[in-house]
Amino acid sequence: MVTPIIILFMLTSPLIIAFLYSKFSDRPLNITKYACWGLGIAFIFFFVGHLVETEGMVEMLPSWVPSRLALVYLTGLIELLIGIALFMPRYQPLAAKLAIVVFVIFFPANIYAALNGIGLGGHQWGPVYLLIRGPLQIILIAWAYFLCLKGHNTYEPPVGQ
Repeated sequence: MVTPIIILFMLTSPLIIAFLYSKFSDRPLNITKYACWGLGIAFIFFFVGHLVETEGMVEMLPSWVPSRLALVYLTGLIELLIGIALFMPRYQPLAAKLAIVVFVIFFPANIYAALNGIGLGGHQWGPVYLLIRGPLQIILIAWAYFLCLKGHNTYEPPVGQ
């Protein structure tokens, strides 16, 4: 059950490092930029998971889904493109919106895997895993919406401290 912790670490690390730098250098912090970077790192991690755990990802889909292997590679490619776009200021709003859509659309595969005890990333715990995965999805969606899309996310450190 280490994967959710890794995801949260990758998600928050760029923002935490930038915040600390901002605090000690008295420079403003562009929260949106670093929040998008964290989400981008997470999406690239998701993409790598599609390559490393391809068979496990295929098992997460019901057998009636056509071309499951091709679908796993396609969704991995989508995650890679979203991840890269989250590093490019011009594409960050679109990428954050697509990230939210991906989180919502892909969640049924997590439900299916948990209900069927598929042994990948905690799903072998069964429905209990959804008590972790569900809140994680909500955190990821909230992160994408509130920190990457709102657009007015700047922190100014107090002057003269």
